[in-house]
Parts: sequence; C-alpha cells; structure tokens
Amino acid sequence: MPRRVLQGKVVSDRSRQTVTVSVERRFTHPVLKKTVRKTKKYHAHDEQDRYRIGDSVRIRECAPRSRTKCWEVVTDPA
Repeated sequence: MPRRVLQGKVVSDRSRQTVTVSVERRFTHPVLKKTVRKTKKYHAHDEQDRYRIGDSVRIRECAPRSRTKCWEVVTDPA
C-alpha cells in the first residue's frame, strides 16, 4: 500500500526534531453544495531541524516514531 503524501505549512518548530504541519483540504459540502476548508495538524519528524515556521513542506506517512508522530518531512532531491 502506498504511503500518503500531504502538503502543508509549518506552524510550530519548538520541539527538537519535530515540526507541526497544518494541512488544509477543500471539499464540497454534501448538503450546502458549498466549498468548505478544513485544516488538520500533524506532527512530523524533521531529522536535521531544517524547517522553520512558515515553510511549505511535504510530509509522508511512516512507522510510528513516538506516541503522536507517525509522519516525516520529505526532502526533495534538488
């Protein structure tokens, strides 16, 4: 099964090797037929403490690294 990849913005970088990423998704409400935005926060593993608040990042599912952290920041080969 492929790992999910999400894109979002870093909203917190206070913890060591961890960033909090806010991911927004848009969908049409089934009754109101209106576009709705929902956000969810994920804790992601950041090995080198590279990312800061406001950075746009991609995160990928991984094996659990702690009680709340089962995502990791994807480093694009560039």
